[in-house]
Amino acid sequence: ITGDSSIKIHGICLTELNSIGHFNSHIPQITHDRDQNEINERDILKATALSTPVHLRSGGDPMKRHARASSCPVTTDKKTLESKKAVLEIPRNLEEIEIDTETEEEEVFWSTRILPVLRELEKEDNIENFCVACTQLHQALEEGSMLGKRFKKRSVLLKTLYKLVDVGSDLLSLKLAKIILALKVSGKNLLNVCKLIFKISRSEKNDSLIQNDSILDSLLEVLKVEDLQTNNEAFLYCMGAIKFISGNPRFLNEMISKGAVEILLQLMRQINENMRKCGACSSNSGHLLVQMTATMRNLVDLPMARCKLLNNNALPVFCGVMEQYENDKDVCTNVARILSKLSSYHDCCAALADYSRCYALFLSLINQYEKKQDLIVRIVFILGNLTAKNNQAREQFSKEKGCIKTLLSLFNTYYEMDLNSMKGMDDEEGKNKKQKQPSEVEDVLIKVIRVLANISIHPSIGATLAANQQVVALLVTTLEYKSIDECEELVINATATINNLSFYQVKNSIIQDRKLRIAELLLKLLMSSNMDGILEAVRVFGNLSQYDEICDFIVQKNIYKFMIALLDAKHQDVCFSACGVLLNLTVDKDKRVILKEGGGIKKLVDCLRDFGPTDWQLACLVCKTLWNYSENVTNPSSCFGDEDTNALLVLLSSFLDEELALDYSFDRDLRDYHKLYWETEFKPVAQQLLKRIQSHHTFLEPLPIPSF
Repeated sequence: ITGDSSIKIHGICLTELNSIGHFNSHIPQITHDRDQNEINERDILKATALSTPVHLRSGGDPMKRHARASSCPVTTDKKTLESKKAVLEIPRNLEEIEIDTETEEEEVFWSTRILPVLRELEKEDNIENFCVACTQLHQALEEGSMLGKRFKKRSVLLKTLYKLVDVGSDLLSLKLAKIILALKVSGKNLLNVCKLIFKISRSEKNDSLIQNDSILDSLLEVLKVEDLQTNNEAFLYCMGAIKFISGNPRFLNEMISKGAVEILLQLMRQINENMRKCGACSSNSGHLLVQMTATMRNLVDLPMARCKLLNNNALPVFCGVMEQYENDKDVCTNVARILSKLSSYHDCCAALADYSRCYALFLSLINQYEKKQDLIVRIVFILGNLTAKNNQAREQFSKEKGCIKTLLSLFNTYYEMDLNSMKGMDDEEGKNKKQKQPSEVEDVLIKVIRVLANISIHPSIGATLAANQQVVALLVTTLEYKSIDECEELVINATATINNLSFYQVKNSIIQDRKLRIAELLLKLLMSSNMDGILEAVRVFGNLSQYDEICDFIVQKNIYKFMIALLDAKHQDVCFSACGVLLNLTVDKDKRVILKEGGGIKKLVDCLRDFGPTDWQLACLVCKTLWNYSENVTNPSSCFGDEDTNALLVLLSSFLDEELALDYSFDRDLRDYHKLYWETEFKPVAQQLLKRIQSHHTFLEPLPIPSF
């Protein structure tokens, strides 16, 4: 049915099938409303539904509805665009020619079951009745095994269905499309029916129609059965419709159960393979991948989807897509969105870390797209996840050529951006900024420093970074130009990285060279009201207080009073770090008297009582500090006071009873670790301290400075 004529069926005027909004290949302008019919040719199915950067601590809401982009695929073939209008046509392809013979049984079934419904469709003038008839027709065709290509009256059937497409009802159009796809049309007819479904799927109000008619099965069947190379543009529209459908969380479980994950992965493998063979990617393949990866990103929120991805070795496939389409920023961004979500889960992160080629790939993308924040922030987030708990990943990533240079370049780029944005901010904006989440630029800086902190845990890498002038300079610069009120996470990450690097006692350590400047910056952090920032600062002081200059600084600035006060924090990590600083101070005989201020001895005893049975490391630190303090004791009561002396005698005696002490351990899974540490670390120190208190004599020299 082509040409300019209209078709009239019992009073209903059906305009030509190439009318705007259905099958006209000249696609209108894009809008931001999914319900609008107008679409931009240049944005061919480019996924515009990229969310804001994935934050370190943001898990997201899996039930939150995803926004759907109002984009539409269009062919990039000029000849196709300028050729005759794309309309549903009566099948003419060889593969669609009906068979010549028909059994008597089939002829009877056609006459008694199919033909009456077709006649009903030709005389109906009510949409609801049209839909009922279509449902009956589909059931009858299925019952008579007449779906597919091989039956004689197929062209008659299709011709009748095509006449109804332009009635204008989305419900009717879906029912017609479902039957037409079940009849296995191909070529232009497949393309146009996919366009029809795509148009309907763009409107969220049609989600219930899509769900009720199970059109998803038909779309997935197209991707699974049809040839990608032959039907590239049809796949584009089909995939676009599936992407829109996946934007509704209600469809996700159904999609996964019907094999969407496996089907999409197989298509990605096929596209990767085609790319490797021909050596150049087609624009349509890129557009198709944008839709596929956007759909996959919606699916990976579900545990069942992640399980299927792992079982099908999907991580290398995703990386392969990025490798082959490295010059397509939209494809790379969508894959980065997938990997950033997956890498937040331990099993998926471990699988990605095992794919050794991913590290060079991510560095290459950083270098290529340095100023594309939406992509960069996700790549660096993934690297932070990979290096968070995996020492092998830290080593592999750090060995990649230009690794540190790339991270430093990235930091400097965004540091300059941040400085420029701060210069253009007036005082009122600066005050308001304190109440907001990190900016997009700050988000990149946060994640770059997180990667540096993570890789510095590896002994050889950490020692190298501690001696790297540029690395230490960027950390110090961060603490100088940004306050914790302006960007808490950035300052805390920078302080934590300094803490990691200060652990390494190497001759050419830049941390050691700049320790006094670092101490001055940490003092500002200690004076803040941010407990997380205070804890990180105390940890750094725990390492730096191994140097005499820092111990003098701590005493001169009365920082030790702050450490004593923190023993009351009732928080194990805070008490541990504060006690470490006090232990290092008591190595110097002249500084031991500070423990008498602010009730230091009593607070140490309270820490031993409160946390000793479940934290033998903290208990050991307390005992070492008390040992140093009591080096020249002649009378325990005059040294500790009667109350604290009696408390120590009771506590140390009970803690040295192995059966009683280890029975305090709350974490049974760590019982062996508790026992080993109790035997090798705590017990020798506690025994000596108990003996000293009991006998009033000195047995040991001051204990060595610990490393944290």
